[in-house]
Amino acid sequence: MHQLPGAWQRTARGAGLLAPDGTSVPTIFAEMSALAASTGALNLGQGFPDEDGPEPVLEAARDAIARGVNQYAPGRGFPDLLSAVAEHQKRFYGIELDPQREVLITVGATEALAATLLALIDSPDDEVVVFEPYYDSYAACVALSGAKLVPVPLRWPDFQPDLEQLASAVTDRTRVILVNDPHNPTGSVFSREVLDEVVRLAHRHDAIIVTDEVYEHLVFDGPHVPIATLPGAAERTLSISSASKTFSLTGWKTGWVTGPADLVTAVLAVKQFLTYVGGSPFQPAIAVGLRLPEAFFASVASEMAAKAALLGTGLRAAGFDVSSPGGSYFTVVDAAPLGATDADAFCRELPARAGVVGIPLTAFVSPAHRAQYATLVRFAACKRVDVLADAAQRLAAMTPA
Repeated sequence: MHQLPGAWQRTARGAGLLAPDGTSVPTIFAEMSALAASTGALNLGQGFPDEDGPEPVLEAARDAIARGVNQYAPGRGFPDLLSAVAEHQKRFYGIELDPQREVLITVGATEALAATLLALIDSPDDEVVVFEPYYDSYAACVALSGAKLVPVPLRWPDFQPDLEQLASAVTDRTRVILVNDPHNPTGSVFSREVLDEVVRLAHRHDAIIVTDEVYEHLVFDGPHVPIATLPGAAERTLSISSASKTFSLTGWKTGWVTGPADLVTAVLAVKQFLTYVGGSPFQPAIAVGLRLPEAFFASVASEMAAKAALLGTGLRAAGFDVSSPGGSYFTVVDAAPLGATDADAFCRELPARAGVVGIPLTAFVSPAHRAQYATLVRFAACKRVDVLADAAQRLAAMTPA
């Protein structure tokens, strides 16, 4: 069969999933999760929890189904969830939003990102600046939109950008500066200096700031600082988050976009023709979650910090050089002290050597820059404590290469 033309090719190529023969290949997450299943290894690769979310939220979803909340939700989302998102932004960050005009419910943060980029990109000359390594959907969606991805490197071990490199990357061609904070895959939390520079550059070059803040309640030292709260940022910032990470409900795929009404309406114009709406009974349940007491949100951060510390101890005992995450699910290590020269090969061997799965950081990097991250590996701490303790023991007893 001849090669199938279409936008799928540039999407797959953007995500690094187009083989030399033109066929599409699986993501590294699919490959490594399958490897974990086939070998019985502990899966610290893909970032999904192995525990359910809070019972009041689960019960609210069951109740919604029983009450017949099983048909289409309104296009923007149920009014109660729109209000709950606005209340959340006011409660934690002091951000005032009109829930009917400045909030949009999406099918997770991934759809929110796709709809936002497709809505805002207007020309092949447009550029999207991202911090590299980056969540793989960023490159895929930028490629699908037809824009150019402009990466700004984050350097081991603190994974903060060089401000001069950032300033050089942002030009008058920059349509969007895309910021993920706390950051996947590195676990870094950007400094106030970095965030201020993003806002300054967005004003200077008339760019829109798009922030992916799905790990907002998983910051280990102090509260999360949304870019939208910085002086001069709100009028040009779209903020994206979701229920997945805060409530350990990744399968519910319920997210939201907030920001100026004209920008949110532009995203809605695209989003309504992607999925229209998501799962209706999850929306009232997430509204319950967003209104949980502050003690719940504090516990989410403290428990994840403790898990990251436990995982880090095991990784250090195994001989890795270990970065110190500031938030999120993830810890990045350098496997070079264990003789690794290729993180991809190292991760494929790790299940046999230690019974643990990780993800090579090169999976989150553009091909031209992979050599700079050649020996770095990401592990996820969003697992039960007993699983992390077992993983730590396995890693410490890892067999030589």
